[in-house]
This record gives sequence, structure tokens and C-alpha cells, in this order.
Amino acid sequence: MLKDIYFKNKLRIKGRKMLSFLALILICVTLGGFGQIYIKKGLNEIGGIKFNEIISMHFFSTFLNPNIFLGLTFYVIATVLWLVALSMVEVSFAYPFVSLAYVVTAILAKFYFNESVSTTRWLAILIIVGGVFLLMKS
Repeated sequence: MLKDIYFKNKLRIKGRKMLSFLALILICVTLGGFGQIYIKKGLNEIGGIKFNEIISMHFFSTFLNPNIFLGLTFYVIATVLWLVALSMVEVSFAYPFVSLAYVVTAILAKFYFNESVSTTRWLAILIIVGGVFLLMKS
């Protein structure tokens, strides 16, 4: 019986717990965004990877590139923190927050790579954020 009460209460998110969850999700999303940027930066440095190189030593040497290694490290940390986040709430509530990575990655790409982000792309990102906001209110 105690286990059932714990499980039911664990799924309810109120006040301080909600802020903890949101902070944890934002950290995960931000680390994931930085992971994408550093992996891309490393791939630009080494000239990319061709599909037929996946089983070659060249592919495995890409992990030695400092930027790719840093990007993967960000991903590992984000994954560990994501496990903590999933232990706090239902996956159907938590997972849509991952879409906020679009926002983080677009902003970082603009600043790190001077990528052009069109108005249409920003509008699409805004719609995604709006959907996450609605989800948070549910």
C-alpha cells in the first residue's frame, strides 16, 4: 500500500517539484544543444564522415577529435540527467519538452556557425514552444 501511495504522489507535480523538473529538463535540453553544436564543429574540422566509412578506423578516430568528444560528453551528461527527470514524472509529460532542443540548437547554430535561420523556421520553433507551454498547463 505504501508503494502505491508513493507511486501516485510521484506522478503529481506541484510548485517546487515542478520548478525542479523544469530546471532539470532545461539543463538536459541545453546540454543536448551544446552536444549537437560541438559534434557539428568537430565534423566540420575533420571533413565529415561518409556512410561507407562507418566500419573503418577513420570513423573510430573521429571520437578522438576534442569537439566531437566534448559533444558526446554533453550528451552523456544530458542522458544521465534525463534518467533522473523521467523518474520524477510520466514520460508522456516529459518527452515533449525535448522539443525545446530545437530552440536551443537554432540559437546556438546562429551564433556558433552564423547559420541563417529563416522567419519560417523561427515561426515553426515558436509553434513548438507554444505546444510545450500548453502541455505544461495540462
